[in-house]
Amino acid sequence: MQIKPARAWGVSMPPMSSNLSSMRAPAPPEHPEEGLLVALMLGFAGGYIDAYTWIIHGVLANVQTANLVFLWVNAAAGQWQQAVQFVPPLFAFLIGLVIASRLQRAAGARAGQLSLLVELAMLILVGVLHNRVPEVVGTLGISMVAAMQASIFTKVEGSVYTSVMITGNLRQAIEGAFALVDGDPQRGLLRKACIYTGVCAMFGTGAAAGAFLTERVPTLTLIVPIAALLLVLLLCARWHPVEVAPG
Repeated sequence: MQIKPARAWGVSMPPMSSNLSSMRAPAPPEHPEEGLLVALMLGFAGGYIDAYTWIIHGVLANVQTANLVFLWVNAAAGQWQQAVQFVPPLFAFLIGLVIASRLQRAAGARAGQLSLLVELAMLILVGVLHNRVPEVVGTLGISMVAAMQASIFTKVEGSVYTSVMITGNLRQAIEGAFALVDGDPQRGLLRKACIYTGVCAMFGTGAAAGAFLTERVPTLTLIVPIAALLLVLLLCARWHPVEVAPG
């Protein structure tokens, strides 16, 4: 009895080499801001800062969509005092985007490191003056930090992501996982799905850590995201481009 190949029976099976190619790591990133550990640390810091600002100030530093929704919900209900508190973080986020754009034009490849220095200085200032300035000042500084981070650190290993929210990352992770199950032979697909999942997990871990420490040691809680950003700065400063020998 002759056994017909799978294709003859109408069964489409992806080649094994294609499945293996989806697991291979991509080429090293061309810029330090695109490193995997950088993305994970920034995701952790993003979640942590959001938890901190929500508990301390009642607003979100990163997710301006939520701030805008809260602004209009309270305004529609005539609760103007509650509505106004969501205006400063929106304004500060806008200022941060402008500063980041100017840095990218003026500093080029060094914009990432310079933005990290600005972010660190701002977080240290907010941490030192936490009990001496009105709450709105802390919100302004942290929202500006979030905007700069979101504007400059936009890729991980060549793929677009965000370190200040998980909506897009979660979509990419789920779509990548579904494509793998569906037999998509795209190179590096498994790694991309794992990277997006990892960034989402680190964001959640940061939010949990931020909520836990802010409730217990509010005066010292910003030390954690400062340490995370210092690690990112160190990684960027020590990074050297990988030269690929011509084949």
